[in-house]
This record gives sequence, C-alpha cells and structure tokens, in this order.
Amino acid sequence: MENFKVLLCPAGCGECPEVEIAGDEVRIGEAGNLAVLKKDEWNVLVELIQSGQLTKV
Repeated sequence: MENFKVLLCPAGCGECPEVEIAGDEVRIGEAGNLAVLKKDEWNVLVELIQSGQLTKV
C-alpha cells in the first residue's frame, strides 16, 4: 500500500482527522495536531487491534 488516505469522520463533515499512508510514514490527525508513525510502528498498532489487546473506548 503506497499512498492511501481515510477520513476518521463518523458524521461525514470532512473536518475530522485523517489517516494518510505515504511512503514509509503513516500520518494520523490534522494540521497542528499530527502523529507520524513509521510503517513498522503502524503495523504494531494494527496487530494490537487485531489481537484484541486494543479495543473500542
């Protein structure tokens, strides 16, 4: 997966944070409030969710 973007907006307003996979980084958030993960870090997060160690809050 090279470049991919998903809005995290349950209401569909378009002003919510987004997840963007670009190159070797995954950016989560919006301008001024952005977390940047390397692909290996992102994969750890995905594994924790899939294994049930991280769940809905």
